[in-house]
Amino acid sequence: MSTSVVWITGASSGIGEALVYEFAKSGYQAIISSRKKESLERVKSKTVDPNNIFVLPLDLSDSGNFDEIAAQAIAAFGHVDILINNGGISQRSLAVDTKLEVDRKIMEVNYFGSIALSKAILPHFIARKNGHFGVISSLVGKFGSPYRSSYAGAKHALHGFFDSLRAENFRENIKVTMICPGFIKTNVSINALTGDGSPLNEMDDAQNKGMSPEACAKAIRKGMESHKLEILVGGKETMAVYLKRWFPGVFAKLIQKAKVR
Repeated sequence: MSTSVVWITGASSGIGEALVYEFAKSGYQAIISSRKKESLERVKSKTVDPNNIFVLPLDLSDSGNFDEIAAQAIAAFGHVDILINNGGISQRSLAVDTKLEVDRKIMEVNYFGSIALSKAILPHFIARKNGHFGVISSLVGKFGSPYRSSYAGAKHALHGFFDSLRAENFRENIKVTMICPGFIKTNVSINALTGDGSPLNEMDDAQNKGMSPEACAKAIRKGMESHKLEILVGGKETMAVYLKRWFPGVFAKLIQKAKVR
């Protein structure tokens, strides 16, 4: 039986980097992608067996060559079993202060980039009657939060697309796991865009106190190997999903007062 191959975007830092190490030590071969080739090479060098890692740079905002990139990914180890759509950018600004081009940029990277890459690899999955999409959404893919309107909108859109994709392709043994992290201690808030498109350059207090990327990556791998439809990852903030579902009025009042920055 061939070794399972996972393709991870946004693999040069944060959750993506932790996922590379987690899957590599669990015996997977990995294709790792982001815009930063030097950072990807650094990640590759730190894995248990760099020979099982293939560096494949890509820019999620430039999807015109994704069919060619998917072909390179398939050729690296002969097949791809899993695509984890992890790459993306966050936001920290009020809707009223956020320029429309920032909304568009976040949607282009977080939504269109992920679905374009998924569509590029989907025919390979269908032909093999085997494939698994892991989609890094967010808790704000389940509910909106202040300072994250554009980010929440893009993450909500991913749920709609991939729920449909799952329903359309279950006969071809195509699986989809939606992954909703809460506060994970990464640089996501530092790199988040503000209303004019410039980076925030600050660590959110809640982010700084969050779960480690390593613990997050382990939970994701285990959840995907169990073929879960959805994984909530984080601390007590994950309970907000259930609060919104069962007590939407209470949730609405609490989120207005929540300290989310």
